[in-house]
Amino acid sequence: MAPGPDGQRLDRIFFTGSGSESVETALKIALAYQRAIGQGTRTRLIGRERGYHGVGFGGISVGGILNNRRVFPTLNGTDHLRHTHDLSRNAFVRGQPEHGADLADDLERLVALHGAETIAACIVEPVAGSTGVLIPPKGYLERLREICTRHGILLIFDEVITGFGRLGAPFATDFFGVTPDLVAAAKGLTNGVIPMGAVFASRPVHDAVVQGPDGLIELFHGYTYSGHPVASAAGIASLEIYEEEGLLTRAADLSDDWATVMHGLRSAPHVIDIRTIGLIAGIELSPRAGAPGARAYDVFTDCFARGLLVRVTGDIIALSPPLVIERTQIESAAATLAAALDRVA
Repeated sequence: MAPGPDGQRLDRIFFTGSGSESVETALKIALAYQRAIGQGTRTRLIGRERGYHGVGFGGISVGGILNNRRVFPTLNGTDHLRHTHDLSRNAFVRGQPEHGADLADDLERLVALHGAETIAACIVEPVAGSTGVLIPPKGYLERLREICTRHGILLIFDEVITGFGRLGAPFATDFFGVTPDLVAAAKGLTNGVIPMGAVFASRPVHDAVVQGPDGLIELFHGYTYSGHPVASAAGIASLEIYEEEGLLTRAADLSDDWATVMHGLRSAPHVIDIRTIGLIAGIELSPRAGAPGARAYDVFTDCFARGLLVRVTGDIIALSPPLVIERTQIESAAATLAAALDRVA
């Protein structure tokens, strides 16, 4: 079940207690790998604008959310790719947008600026969630993979949101057919009930780091609660339910209906874009003059009062329903949203 195709599965697992810990772990494994193969000058970490990678110092450093970076100091030697959101060319798209694969070439700019010999890893969310469901343009992830491979840069996917069936495949790695070197995961591993996360590593990365004489610590990193028995029991139970109920691929059966119903809100007041993929949707609203984010927040409170929980990030309403949602519940959620949008000024 580990992400990646047969023969290239990222089937070496380091357990953590959360998504933030998974990101910190993946970044440290990347640095340890570069040192292990004699590339100790590679210490720079590349993230992306509008990316979210948890609240550890590494995560906020490679993350691209301003409010997460303003209060706390960030790590030296980090930089950021441009984000992929292009409302002018890609509005109201179902699935991957047509325009924007060339934005992956921004990594070439950073290589030219800093030198490939200084860059250890590049981390991105396959689908950026916390900043409003930003879906990768067609060819973007493939291009990013190729550039990383050419320059000896490890590619890390943050799949805390997309892992465990959200797109209709076990992982976004499988859905998009692009295999990174490391995957950070959490949330869905235990159905979000008990804290647990994991980092999936490729065999080459694992084997380079885990070497040396027996009895010596290979990776100076770990958590008291890694692989905690209660979390492990919850994880095993969740994985069994995923398999028994076919939940890792259920989103694929619902995605067309989900997209059709969500895009049916296109004519609702204030809606300027709708983005859907798998069982995720982002509904972007025009901002209220002088009060950015206020209109979406009012929609949130209206929906919440009527029994529908949505997430708001800025002027974007983000939806990622339970994998067990039924078609009638999708329609009911959309009707509640439509009524809220009609009521909100």
